[in-house]
Amino acid sequence: MSIHPGNAPSTFHLMAKPTGPVCNLACKYCFYREKESLYPGSHFRMSANVLDAYIKQLLMFQQSPEVCVAWQGGEPTLMGLDFFQSSIELVKKYKRPGQQATYTLQTNGTRVDDVWCAFFKNNNFLIGLSIDGPPDLHDAYRVNKGGKGSFKQVKKAWELLQKHGVDTNILCAVHAANASHPLGVYRFFRDELQARFLQFIPIVERLAPGSSLQVENGQPGMQGEKRSTFERENQLVSPRSVKPEQYGHFLIDIFDAWVHYDVGKVFVQAFDSALAGWCGFPANVCIFQETCGLSLVLEHNGDVYSCDHFVVPDHRLGNIMVTPLLELVSASCQIRFGLDKRDRLPDNCRGCDVRFVCHGECPRNRFLKSVSDETENCSGGNLNYLCAGYKMFFHHIDRPMRAMATLLRQQRAPAEIMQM
Repeated sequence: MSIHPGNAPSTFHLMAKPTGPVCNLACKYCFYREKESLYPGSHFRMSANVLDAYIKQLLMFQQSPEVCVAWQGGEPTLMGLDFFQSSIELVKKYKRPGQQATYTLQTNGTRVDDVWCAFFKNNNFLIGLSIDGPPDLHDAYRVNKGGKGSFKQVKKAWELLQKHGVDTNILCAVHAANASHPLGVYRFFRDELQARFLQFIPIVERLAPGSSLQVENGQPGMQGEKRSTFERENQLVSPRSVKPEQYGHFLIDIFDAWVHYDVGKVFVQAFDSALAGWCGFPANVCIFQETCGLSLVLEHNGDVYSCDHFVVPDHRLGNIMVTPLLELVSASCQIRFGLDKRDRLPDNCRGCDVRFVCHGECPRNRFLKSVSDETENCSGGNLNYLCAGYKMFFHHIDRPMRAMATLLRQQRAPAEIMQM
């Protein structure tokens, strides 16, 4: 494999998973646990050699002056503090003059204590903490391997992170248990936790036809029944998944509270990304960008995959211990993967009035082959499962987004919309 300079990206994001899919929790909707089957017999611990190669190549092949060293899992803190201290020392060893490193780590919080927090603070880590809302909503699915909820441990982690002044944002999965309580979830984060940076991630959990989970949850096969195509396809989504319109209403209700009271005070990733779209700028999150392919995954053994949601054999690009990272990022198959997001849009997305801000969302959710409404044609590709919800949301926020975009063009603060 050779590098073609015209294809090599000037910057890219690589999410490293030092423990692979291994975690001390057993969250019921976790899509990554099954990845253990890709590495039978593995201990799922990143070796010192792989760590050295990762840091060295990440810093070597990034052309931007700021490089993000990103850790996720599984649960990355299972590697222990010494592992991450070693990563800091390697950054100091390999970074070029003028090059700066930032550090991010996504955690379930159950192992976070004062020592971890001091380390995070001293090294300017941004910590993403997974919390799904108040105790009953969080504990519905975020459980340990004994089936008990993890809320108390996570709440303690949040308090410790705040005590130490660690930069923190909240990642909230939106699913069947909490999707009908948008304001309760939002107010819990805003008022009780006093969180200021929020991400809401929809859970769309695919199932194979005839899955035992479907039967256990009262969704046996529909042989002989006449249902719309959408309903038939819906069998492939677990009962834990958020429904499209439900997710749309979830975002709308939170947006209405935010736009009246919290603009400039609370930062919600989906709203920030939408405002970028209305201002004519690229989204700050990959799912809403026109193309993708620049957010890759590094597994514990050095394997690189196209994306966090495409850690499957067909999307394994190679291993950094064998092939330089830049060659993997620049591979023709990876470039095609990124362009396919745009080029394989379904026909009804191409003429959609909110395409500029949505771009068909993430390809992982494009699995509806058609819809019951005969006026919509999806022959150009599969429709996104969440399409109906996103349309509701983006249409609903059009007027305030236009107003905030106008304020920005006038070099005024978007928060002024709360006074209009």
